Amino acid sequence: MEAPQQRDPRHLSDPRSGRRYPLDPLRWRGDDGTPLLVSPARGLAPADIETADRSLWRYGAALPALHTAQTRPGTSGPSAQAAQSAVRPVSLGEGCTPLLRRTWGGVEVGFKLEWFNPSGSFKDRGSSVMISALAAQGVGEVLEDSSGNGGSSVAAYCAAAGVDATILVPEHTSPAKTLQATAYGARVTPLPGDRDATAAAALRRAEHTVYASHNWHPYFLEGTKTLAYEIWEDLGFRAPDAVVTVAGAGSTVLGCDLGFGELLDAGQIAARPRLLVAQPANCAPLHAAFHAGRDTPVPGGWQPTLAEGTAIKEPIRLPEVLAAVRRSGGSTAAIPEADIASAVRRLAATGLYAEPTSATAAAAVEVFAARGQLQPDETTVVILTGSALKAPTAMAALVEGAS
Repeated sequence: MEAPQQRDPRHLSDPRSGRRYPLDPLRWRGDDGTPLLVSPARGLAPADIETADRSLWRYGAALPALHTAQTRPGTSGPSAQAAQSAVRPVSLGEGCTPLLRRTWGGVEVGFKLEWFNPSGSFKDRGSSVMISALAAQGVGEVLEDSSGNGGSSVAAYCAAAGVDATILVPEHTSPAKTLQATAYGARVTPLPGDRDATAAAALRRAEHTVYASHNWHPYFLEGTKTLAYEIWEDLGFRAPDAVVTVAGAGSTVLGCDLGFGELLDAGQIAARPRLLVAQPANCAPLHAAFHAGRDTPVPGGWQPTLAEGTAIKEPIRLPEVLAAVRRSGGSTAAIPEADIASAVRRLAATGLYAEPTSATAAAAVEVFAARGQLQPDETTVVILTGSALKAPTAMAALVEGAS
């Protein structure tokens, strides 16, 4: 007899059309090709947190239930007869990262050190939830495309789940990141062209395999939203006044929007924090569209940047990211390359070894403060997304260039 399946009243939704789909980890976009979200959870109270669990799964009550299912065509894994009604998450101890209080550029901030995640970046939050859901469906092989951190993260969780992974990367990706994914057992395929060309190649291949995309998959954002719940818990169950983060595709922005939105709806916080979003001036499509008052891309003639993790010229969820920033009363900033490099060195001088992508958020603090968008008496959290150990070539150039 087939084991009973858990039922989840939530669904997938298209925020652009309002169309709904059943909750299904194998669906990563709508029928018309648009990105999807998981419908909001009810939000948590402090008593709902599984405090004995030292991972993001302590917030499991706000995450979509994992379902067992019969193996589907094109997948491999446990048969229906071997399915269990309770599926253990694929976890490597992600989440529960430090919040380090510091003075930065004259502003009191809390640096959220996301490189304490197992693979060295915030992407592990999304990978844990996404790969857990796919593995529970009996998926045995997935495809991902990445400029580095996302690919190494997905590879790590696929290794933990016993799932084969193919990672497509731009040929200029940091060798440390591709080495990490290869070490986990993934098949890493460098492709010519920029980040957008790699994404286009992945979309073509996704017609024939399960696409575990950290930019497309709605379950990935469910993992990312635990960052909001964790900051809330870090601060004694209250929201900060502002969150400063870097954005490429914008998954951190959307995760914070989802998580803090659920907490607001549950009456656990009084207001959303302002989302203050930094991008490198060399590739800042979100910033350009925000300040143009548009919800569509603005031509920018974008160039390569030290912050390689943000080098996405056409973010898939651009309208949703901009809506999240506006909904929070937030703003954006474009950071010159010299200021990114300076922030890397300044952080390192305080003992914080942040990759250039991550340091872009720190560089933006003074920009937002100068505009009056950060106040001295407020609580500000700055998300440092990834370790500089991921970018040895760029770091060598920055450090040696300063000596």
